Amino acid sequence: MIQQFMSRQFLVFLITGGTAAAVNFGSRIVYNQWVDFSTAIILAYITGMITAFVLAKLFVFKDSQQSVHRSALFFTLVNLVAVLQTWAISMVLALYLLPALGVTRFVSEIAHAVGVVVPVFTSYLGHKRWSFR
Repeated sequence: MIQQFMSRQFLVFLITGGTAAAVNFGSRIVYNQWVDFSTAIILAYITGMITAFVLAKLFVFKDSQQSVHRSALFFTLVNLVAVLQTWAISMVLALYLLPALGVTRFVSEIAHAVGVVVPVFTSYLGHKRWSFR
């Protein structure tokens, strides 16, 4: 399994995912010129997800024979699981594990960073297996 993460495809996945995250972040600033912060966050997340889907289809999983409609459906489902993972891991670390280990500074930041990193691996496997077969 580790072999899958030592591939050019995974590296391109990281680059396209980072690009999509930057689009998410940047578009929130733009949207915030016209709508409130909460709405801008949601619109930016959708913009980032569309960017991630297009980049993954074009550059990461180019050989996929699956229809765009089916790929988009599974892409959305895999991302919903990733959001839940990020939330659960972040909450457990921030509320229980880090305090139990005596960590008192940057608890939220550490918890969220770990929560964001873990789904990178599970999302890659999910997209490879279901979104872009």
